[in-house]
Amino acid sequence: MKHIKNNILVLAIVLFSSITAMAQTTKTDTLSKPNSAKMKTYLIERDIPNAGKLTPEQLKAISQKSCSVLQNMGPKIQWLQSYVTGDKIFCVYKAENEDLIREHAKEGGFPANVITEINTTISPATAKE
Repeated sequence: MKHIKNNILVLAIVLFSSITAMAQTTKTDTLSKPNSAKMKTYLIERDIPNAGKLTPEQLKAISQKSCSVLQNMGPKIQWLQSYVTGDKIFCVYKAENEDLIREHAKEGGFPANVITEINTTISPATAKE
C-alpha cells in the first residue's frame, strides 16, 4: 500500500509540474534553438494505479520532484507535458536520448514502463497543409 501511495505521489508531481514545465520549456526552447536539433521527442507511459484520483496537492508534489530532478540534469532533457488517466500517466519529453529519460525516472522515483520515440506529429492542421 505504501508503494502505491508513493507512486501516486510521484505521478501527481509529474502532472502538476507539466504546467510549470510547459512555461519553462517555451522560454528554454526560444533560448536554445541550436540544441533543439539534437533533441528527440519521447512519449513515456507510466503505470500508476489510481493516477486519475490524485489530489491537486499530490500532483503538485510529483511535479515539484520532477522539476527538481530535471534542473539537476541540465538542458539535455525537458518535460513538455503529461496526461493523467485512470491508472497511467503519459508524459511528453524532449531529450537527447532514451537513457536520459530512464535516468530522470530513476532519480525521481517514478516508473517509465514504456518509452517511445515520436517520429512525427500530426493534427487537424496537417489536413489543411
